[in-house]
Amino acid sequence: MARKSYREKLAELREDILYMSEVVMERLRMGLDALEQKDEDLAHEVITGDGEINRMYLDLEQDCVELLALQQPVASDLRFIAASFKIITDLERIGDLAVNLGEYTLEAEHDLFPDVDVQEMGTLTLAMVEDAMQAYDTEDVEACRELAVRDDDLDQFAERASEIVVRDLIERELESPDEVERLLQDVSRLLLTIRDLERVGDHAVNIAARTLYMVENDDELIY
Repeated sequence: MARKSYREKLAELREDILYMSEVVMERLRMGLDALEQKDEDLAHEVITGDGEINRMYLDLEQDCVELLALQQPVASDLRFIAASFKIITDLERIGDLAVNLGEYTLEAEHDLFPDVDVQEMGTLTLAMVEDAMQAYDTEDVEACRELAVRDDDLDQFAERASEIVVRDLIERELESPDEVERLLQDVSRLLLTIRDLERVGDHAVNIAARTLYMVENDDELIY
């Protein structure tokens, strides 16, 4: 592989990862829309589309391996390839969490907790992923550090939402075992949704952490 071709391969890797992130974010949006609209067709589209994301992941993983195997990258290139390898893993897992939203849509029967704004939480997490990928593209280290702060806010949002659900559950007066069973299923689904959106935020921070390491050889956000 000629040196010019090697530099082109690095640029192509970045572009392909950015494209993968766009697909993943679109699937996450679709999952949120399906959940809000109770759209089973859209939910199935998110679920069946996971194979495309998995294929992208495997192709990009192979690209990273080949770049490492066919060259002897200098330190900055080595950090870029290593960070990119980690970032595609986070993107693939965000895709899995989008699939979860599709599955919750198919299971959902009632919206019994109007005070829990899942869509607002979804908007926050989508913005975090988008900003993390923008930071990766532009090598913006300040944006990386800011994302860690925003994740603390997201965690607090998730904690408040979970508390609302539990408090509401305690205060409800239920008349039959069937009603109890249905309510518990709805509670479980909602708590899982909150947890999964919180995990999307964690993956956004992981992307920011790897970008910071890539640019400045700084591991302060890696945990």
